[in-house]
Amino acid sequence: MAHTPGNSDGLPNRTTDGESPHKAGAFDIRVFIASLIGIYGIVLVITGIVQHSATALRKTGGWNINLYAGIGMIIFAGIFLIWARTRPVVVRVRPEDLEDSGRPPAH
Repeated sequence: MAHTPGNSDGLPNRTTDGESPHKAGAFDIRVFIASLIGIYGIVLVITGIVQHSATALRKTGGWNINLYAGIGMIIFAGIFLIWARTRPVVVRVRPEDLEDSGRPPAH
């Protein structure tokens, strides 16, 4: 098992021969946040398209606020997903975890 030392936090990346460091992937909190906000944004866009009325427009000063807020939330979710994709969280291990403890590795 090859390990690459020298990260900013002093912990090595956990790698095996020829493997890249393990990434958080779908368990990254940014993916959860983007998913929730994206779903809410889609619901607001649909609501803004389907259920806009003259009384609702009077309340908001002529703005279809559901539509604009939904579009903003979808853009925000997209930015979070791009951020999670371009800067993934790399799972690092402590040096004492690298020693063979007699237990099988957790997956």
